[in-house]
Amino acid sequence: MTATAPSGRSGPSGVHDGRVELTPGTAPADPRFANDDLLPVPVADRRWTTYNFAALWVGMAHNIPSWMLASGLVALGMDWKQAVLTIALANVVVLVPMLLTGHAGPKYGIPFPVLARASFGLRGANLPALVRAGVACAWFGIQTWIGGQGVFVLLDKVVGGSWAEASEVGGQPWTLWLCFVLFWALELAIIHRGMEALRRFENWAAPFVIVGALALLVWITVKAGGLGPLLDQPSKLGWDADFWPVFFPALMGMIAFWATLSLNIPDFTRFGAGQRSQVLGQALGLPTTMTLFALLSVLVTSGSQAVYGAPVWDPVALAAKTDNVFGLLFALVTVLVATLSVNIAANVVSPAYDLANLAPRLVNFRTGALITGVVGVLIMPWKLTATPELYIFTWLGLVGGLLGTVAGILIADYWLVRRTVLDLEGLYRADGPYWYRGGWNPAAVLAFAVGGVLAVGGSHSAPGTGPFPEDGLIPFLKPLADYGWAVGLAAAFLLYAALMRRGAASRPFARSS
Repeated sequence: MTATAPSGRSGPSGVHDGRVELTPGTAPADPRFANDDLLPVPVADRRWTTYNFAALWVGMAHNIPSWMLASGLVALGMDWKQAVLTIALANVVVLVPMLLTGHAGPKYGIPFPVLARASFGLRGANLPALVRAGVACAWFGIQTWIGGQGVFVLLDKVVGGSWAEASEVGGQPWTLWLCFVLFWALELAIIHRGMEALRRFENWAAPFVIVGALALLVWITVKAGGLGPLLDQPSKLGWDADFWPVFFPALMGMIAFWATLSLNIPDFTRFGAGQRSQVLGQALGLPTTMTLFALLSVLVTSGSQAVYGAPVWDPVALAAKTDNVFGLLFALVTVLVATLSVNIAANVVSPAYDLANLAPRLVNFRTGALITGVVGVLIMPWKLTATPELYIFTWLGLVGGLLGTVAGILIADYWLVRRTVLDLEGLYRADGPYWYRGGWNPAAVLAFAVGGVLAVGGSHSAPGTGPFPEDGLIPFLKPLADYGWAVGLAAAFLLYAALMRRGAASRPFARSS
């Protein structure tokens, strides 16, 4: 027998102070649904502490794209106070589903695609897993390209102008492609060593990146003789009718920045020593770090305006303005560590598990990571960052809507339908309670479809700024598009809960083992 509910004490049932594990000799053997990377982490190996989770978030939040989030909002017309407020509020909001979905990790030791089997079915879980994997692959490409560009710019200053003037391949200097490929290979080499290596890397990467960011602030402040006039610049939007049409879609975009992790956070919390570790670690690490980092980026950019006459929002471009070789090398290492820490943790771990869930017999964690790296390059996602409108409204807004829908289903199933009680062994068995109809739960599929259409069906773009019609894909849904993440989460949550309640009465959806 496998324990399905905590008893509060360790015993033969497989429950250890609220944490559930498979009892010896009961490991599922069906290769269609299990391999070593998808099986629950034994309680003895769940040892990530509060510091480990906080360091994970510090390492992931301190990166070039999150530094430039505030710049994107200012480019859209906000002042620095409005930009920092938007980012702070977004990360407080996204922390809630992060903690709710993360609960299953320390309790059952399972990754995201296995948790999704409880709601979508053993086969149906591949639907949200592949949505999440596709998003992660695109993010991996974006971060790798940005990291490679950072290395390229800084090395150009170190070795001289000939570096940037190299012959072009595909419209870019071959030296830029070299930086990109080497950066890509370094990321995969680290993740190939496994999750324990990632934990150790994040532990020292987090404080190192903080020191690097503070060093940049001190340097520009000294050079400017104080912070520049940017802090006094008024908002182009004000706080009235012009502000809110920008604020709400921007808020959804900022939420979508980490909405990916709100789904697959069990991939990390499954290694947690307990609920206290993951709750405190994430609460201390995510909203505080993102807010302070946004504020730091504004302060540094303010100083750059005082020194150079125009704000320099890109930290790599700003660091490249120094002629000090030691400073350049320090900035180079900081860019490397910052981008590696977020890209490996946020954009490789999840699709590695998701792809392993798709074909456990053929794909393990390391193979999934390699596939992620290849797909992330083939997608060519660097085009998504071409303009703030395309990046924040189109890419992040669309992604947020779909991922919010999945989050609504997971939270409704785990907390409302099952009250956090899962049949752990049943998550790996075709004859268990999560087989539903041929391995698919129609309630989850319908909730996903309806929530997804409501969330992104009204997606629209201003002429010349994006791929969608000006009036929206489905015109009457256009008013909902600016609230895609919230609409998708709420609609899927309510519809799934209603369908499963009806199913509990008439039993059309689930089949007990």
